[in-house]
Amino acid sequence: MLRYLRLSLVCSLIIILFASCKSYQLTGVKPVSDSKKMVENLYFSSSEDYVYKCQMDIYKNHVSGILIIKKINDTTHRVVLTSDFGNKLIDFEISDHDFKLNYVLPDLDKKIVINFLKNDFQQLLKKQYPVSESFENENARIYLSKEDHKSYYLFFNKENNLLKQIIYTKNNREKIDFTFEAKKHIFADSLHLIHKDFKITIKLFQITETETDSN
Repeated sequence: MLRYLRLSLVCSLIIILFASCKSYQLTGVKPVSDSKKMVENLYFSSSEDYVYKCQMDIYKNHVSGILIIKKINDTTHRVVLTSDFGNKLIDFEISDHDFKLNYVLPDLDKKIVINFLKNDFQQLLKKQYPVSESFENENARIYLSKEDHKSYYLFFNKENNLLKQIIYTKNNREKIDFTFEAKKHIFADSLHLIHKDFKITIKLFQITETETDSN
């Protein structure tokens, strides 16, 4: 019996390891010809402040507050997270290749947390994606953008042409799923970010003018 249990455990570990190393693949799509050479994520392209209610879960740590994203110039955004009472938790400036930490609350000043936020927001705020291949399914036009060992799958809703989802992969493995709800090309009403290999999620919900005025 003990030998059987050990064998079962080994087999289970092999299955888990195989599943975790499985490459990401599109399903239920067909390739299409498209003249687009570049697609863009315009949700954070305005010079106006983007203000969201934010919920972050990093393993067993829950952080909630107000997230403000401001475009400083064509390449750089400033990101500030405050508590619901207005106390600053973290403040940084970020672009595709640079990261400047202006302030972080001591409780959050952990290398793993900073690195995750840096990577997540670099992927989220990335604007331009050169198109390598194009696909479609019943509901979306899908563009594959390749960059070294990274790949991005961008899903645009066929009905309104709004960006619905970005799947970010590295070394062919799915890393982050960004899902958007939006009514305009330049503003996402909500965002749900899910890491596929870590217990990390970020949820953003638009703070409307009505909510802002009532506070």
